[in-house]
Amino acid sequence: MALPFDLLTEVKEAKTIGISGHIRPDGDCIGSTCAMYLYLKKCCPDKSIKLYLENPADIFDDIPCFGEIDCTYEATEPFDVFIAIDCEKSRLGKAEAFFDQARKTINIDHHISNEKGSGDVNYVVPSASSASELVYDLLEKDMLDADIAAAIYLGIAHDTGVFQYSNTSPKTLRIVADLLEYQFDFSKLLDRTFYEKTYHQNQILGRALLESIIFMNRKCIMSAIDKKTLEFYKVGPKDLEGIVSQLRYTKEVECAIFMYELEPQVWKVSLRSNGLVDVAKVAGFFGGGGHVRAAGVTMNGTCHDVINNLSGFIEKQLEEAGAWQTES
Repeated sequence: MALPFDLLTEVKEAKTIGISGHIRPDGDCIGSTCAMYLYLKKCCPDKSIKLYLENPADIFDDIPCFGEIDCTYEATEPFDVFIAIDCEKSRLGKAEAFFDQARKTINIDHHISNEKGSGDVNYVVPSASSASELVYDLLEKDMLDADIAAAIYLGIAHDTGVFQYSNTSPKTLRIVADLLEYQFDFSKLLDRTFYEKTYHQNQILGRALLESIIFMNRKCIMSAIDKKTLEFYKVGPKDLEGIVSQLRYTKEVECAIFMYELEPQVWKVSLRSNGLVDVAKVAGFFGGGGHVRAAGVTMNGTCHDVINNLSGFIEKQLEEAGAWQTES
């Protein structure tokens, strides 16, 4: 596949470059943006390069540039080039202003809800496993090193569920094979960032599973954690990673919903599908987005209101697939 642009050519005339990803950054967001930052610092030592992310979790602090991430978003002169990775510009949070003010913008993403791209120059491939896979495509391979390879590997591993999700392609695994040639400690990286959990994280996972509800003739499962419960267990959004995936593993389930309360009657909703439900379409009806099998949205109302609103769209898709029939 021919690439739509040459990265180093696009930034050649720039003196200042900004990089950012989406709010509440996950492994792919952190891996892809850090890989881009490390690569450009190596290839363009004469340029001023800044990486902005919204308070990434400490579990990612083994990535060499972790300490260089700017979480303050202090006002600055417009960047010559600003690169948004793993999201459209509306999900950049505080970095959206930098994107809007930049003289040139580049958008690298794999979300189907951002198919046209948000930048002056775009590389958006919804079929890609991850934004990190797309970043790999754009890099000159003779400039890779162990640090850049580890960051890309991290992102791909997180967005493919350590290569078990259906978005894992032969190309994905060929890229991973190339990355492993750089001999970084991938086992430690996965243990630290994907598998290892704190005691409080295990407690909130147990609570979410214990209070889950299965419905639609066992085709849908949901769990919700309100703000009071989050405070009781002393956990935040970063501690809730993986809960919705664990719900999705439930036998017979086609769609899993996990939601937690950000503010009174404001819910962050994560949706996962086993194939019959296009959760990107479901989230899209309410202003969210994502992928066919993994999507998210923020919704207002009571827990009951949110589930009621989501259920109608999920139910319709299950009916169309012949997986569930309403009672006449």
